[in-house]
Amino acid sequence: MAREREREVVALHVRVSGTVQGVGFRWFVRERARRLGLAGWVRNAEDGSVEIAAEGEEPQIELLRLELQKGPSGAMVKAVEDVEGGFTEPIETPFGIVR
Repeated sequence: MAREREREVVALHVRVSGTVQGVGFRWFVRERARRLGLAGWVRNAEDGSVEIAAEGEEPQIELLRLELQKGPSGAMVKAVEDVEGGFTEPIETPFGIVR
């Protein structure tokens, strides 16, 4: 009898820069992350970027990373950069917007 391998939970903590505030980027991230079954949060940063923290299975985390590189229509993503260190807010379930 084949045993299904347990999938490992991985974390993503990134900052997205470019034209990403005022274009529905946080809502876009929240909806994509929820569809992928991820926990976490998204928020605007003071420097004009958007910060995202997410946890889930690796394939879904990688799909979210790909979505972040595109963003919603109206956004112009310049960079998706990994953030070093721990999360600044607790992980939320379901994925939410932090203000």
